[in-house]
Amino acid sequence: MVTDVRGEDRKSAGMFSYLRLEERVPRDHPLRAIRELVDAVLAELSPSFEALYARVGRPSVPPERLLRALLLQAFYTVRSERLLMEQLDYNLLFRWFVGLSMDDAVWDATVFCKNRDRLLAGDIASKFMTGVLNLPQVRKLLSSEHFSVDGTLIEAWASMKSFVPKSLPSGSDPRDGPPPPAGGSGVGRNTERDFHGEKRSNETHASTTDPDARLFRKGKGKEAKLCHMGHIMTENRHGLIVDARLTEANGTAECSTALDMVDDNASARSTLGADKNYDTAEFVAGCRARGCVPHVAQNDTNRRSAIDARTTRHPGYAISMIKRKRIEEPFGWMKTVGVMRKTRHRGRSLVEWFFVLTAAAYNLIRIPKLLAAA
Repeated sequence: MVTDVRGEDRKSAGMFSYLRLEERVPRDHPLRAIRELVDAVLAELSPSFEALYARVGRPSVPPERLLRALLLQAFYTVRSERLLMEQLDYNLLFRWFVGLSMDDAVWDATVFCKNRDRLLAGDIASKFMTGVLNLPQVRKLLSSEHFSVDGTLIEAWASMKSFVPKSLPSGSDPRDGPPPPAGGSGVGRNTERDFHGEKRSNETHASTTDPDARLFRKGKGKEAKLCHMGHIMTENRHGLIVDARLTEANGTAECSTALDMVDDNASARSTLGADKNYDTAEFVAGCRARGCVPHVAQNDTNRRSAIDARTTRHPGYAISMIKRKRIEEPFGWMKTVGVMRKTRHRGRSLVEWFFVLTAAAYNLIRIPKLLAAA
């Protein structure tokens, strides 16, 4: 009869480790394939990094490590830079991916954010996303003829209480800011508000927290929120994002931004799938003027559709109607895993930077699986 002896619960800490950090990460870990793609793109972006930094002065956070850390924030749904630095301090997988050794000190969260904001000037997020798509092994996965577009609302990091009238009462000093809201109750800065019966619009009101946010309603019967509008274009072969932009939230932003993305990505005789919001005479005419075939869903509930049987009778139209629904998958990932449902940042330029980087992170999650299947 064999019996096991109970092991002792010893809590002695070793002073030295005889294993390399590389050996701690399993050989089949998904981040290994992703890091190979990321390192290849960052090597191409080295000249762009050089242009952003001075020749003299103290060393800052390396931009390559900074971008790898921000990608981890999207991959693992880390909701703040402070928590990201905490994870980097004790998570060996995070240290390996970023490029830190087990003994390297982790940056302060404030220093990390200041160095991150420097990359805004160089439009690094957009260049990084383009670099991923331009990798030789990735370009084979992309379709250059069939695309889909759609837009979504990104809730701003601002409350409705910050949406106050733009004009100040006569005799008041502009340096004092907007007047306290009327109809409030309670004590302190976070007083209660009663908006019932109050008329508010983007022409007369603005948010003091994020002036770039706009009050927008998603549809009839929906509540109005302070938000930005995000737009993506995907190719129909595998549903990878080929373009991502963020604009002001208004009724015409979806169509106008989609036409801009057609100018930059589509070629003559390309097809463009879209939902019923794009079924307007101006958008359809704009696509045809650019040599692009508009495969938009017909919105014939209350009016005549802008496209007819000359477009819908082709088999390609039915295929586009199926493929265009896949554009909701990256939106779903970016809002849940990538924490883009409600942005953590203020200002359209910074929100757009993170929106584009999160779109690139979604591509990096899917590309290794597609390459393995191919």
